[in-house]
Amino acid sequence: MGDVTTAQRDELPFFLRPAGLTLLVGLLTALKVFVAANSHFVEDEAYYRLWGLSPALSYYDHPPMIGWWIGAGQALFGDTVFAVRALVVASGVIGSLALWRTTSLLFDRQAAGWAVLFLNASLLVGIGGILATPDAPSVLFWGLSLWALAELSASKNANWWLVVGLMAGFGLLAKYSVLFLGAGIVLWLLWVPPARRWLQSWQLWAGGLIAVLCFSPVLYWNHLHDWVSFYKQFGRAGGGGFTARYIFEFLGGLIGLLNPLIAVLAVAGAVLLAKGLKARDTAASLLVLTVLPFLVYLLYHSLHARVQANWPAPLFPAFAMMAAVFVAGLQPGQRLWQGLARAGVVLGLVIAVLVQTHAVAPLTGSLARKDPTFQLRGWPEIGRQVAAIAEREGATFVATTSYGLNGQLDFLLKDTVPVAQVTERIRYIMQGDPDPAPFDGPGLYVAEKRRDNAGRLEQAFAFVEKLADLTRKVDDMPLETLVVYKVRDRIGPVFEALPGR
Repeated sequence: MGDVTTAQRDELPFFLRPAGLTLLVGLLTALKVFVAANSHFVEDEAYYRLWGLSPALSYYDHPPMIGWWIGAGQALFGDTVFAVRALVVASGVIGSLALWRTTSLLFDRQAAGWAVLFLNASLLVGIGGILATPDAPSVLFWGLSLWALAELSASKNANWWLVVGLMAGFGLLAKYSVLFLGAGIVLWLLWVPPARRWLQSWQLWAGGLIAVLCFSPVLYWNHLHDWVSFYKQFGRAGGGGFTARYIFEFLGGLIGLLNPLIAVLAVAGAVLLAKGLKARDTAASLLVLTVLPFLVYLLYHSLHARVQANWPAPLFPAFAMMAAVFVAGLQPGQRLWQGLARAGVVLGLVIAVLVQTHAVAPLTGSLARKDPTFQLRGWPEIGRQVAAIAEREGATFVATTSYGLNGQLDFLLKDTVPVAQVTERIRYIMQGDPDPAPFDGPGLYVAEKRRDNAGRLEQAFAFVEKLADLTRKVDDMPLETLVVYKVRDRIGPVFEALPGR
């Protein structure tokens, strides 16, 4: 499918032209900057903030890229909420630009415009596009890998394989799921006859080596730590017996986060592209085959265990492209489909604006745990309450037993007392061993009521006494209860031993 003619390009509506797309993405980015600076962390972001403060070659949960991004933001903007999210917001702009270029090269500019609209109107990107999690760099570098492959396909310049390797390598530094992109590239090379010529190109193999070299810090870190991250992530691949319990949950979550109307168009686009795949068309095959391995794995996993809603995130740019290819190929008389496309964009953008505005200034007074922004709320007041109790009790430390709460309190109490999770110490190995001195004095143990593990502290301290229940709330609507204990008179080890020690 070639590019549209100049006359056709001039006929594109303003919202599909580069100027219109730039205006839209710019306005959405301005909103994201505002929300990123004025709403609190979710628990995972608070935890990843600690990664930025202690850069490492890798971490227990994931490869290091999000920690490096956060560290760069903190170097520019200090230890603030916005600093943690700054590069994530910027990545949305870069990702949209890369998607436009990729779709223009593989298909045409009309499809490119729709692809950018559909991606930004997806609920995962529109609502979650400010959250600092490993999905953000994973989505970006997966998309940039596709961009480099599109440049390769259009230019026939083998040097683009070096860029493909670099982008895929950076993607592997974000999440291990980018390995499935590599499998898709291999399928494309084997399936499309013109692509097989690249197997004789030294740049292809050099690009693969670049990807491995990019990933080598993660390999080295895991080698030093008994491959603990690999065991954690790959150990759950397809675990459990066969069940149909989770597959509909997975498909429902995927459709919902993509945007139900856009999902319908993406399926229609996939059917259209399947014809190109059968004909071994270069562009159609590239798009379908780079998606297929990861999508098949997610479907397989959903037949054995739950698929977390964020896992398919790297596929969303490709899904947006599939929907765009279908819509761009519609004839003028197919008004139902054209109306569905416009409605999908409007629906997604309206929901994104409402939810992000709601995150900063609640639009309703009846919030509860089902509210999509509940994790953001009530934390500054909790921090003030815990700080007041710590001062009153003369506490020299605050202990926790869950990583999310530990991250929240570490940020909220950063100028008062040290905060440490006494369990799962492998999560904090990049920080080194904690200073033991504060833990010889009196302290506090804080936990979510549903995760109260005070019995763990009774093994380390002779005195463990409950002091208070704190309610995290907004507008007098309770969200969750935290329990606070006073502990003193240490009688045993405070921290859980690291594996191998």
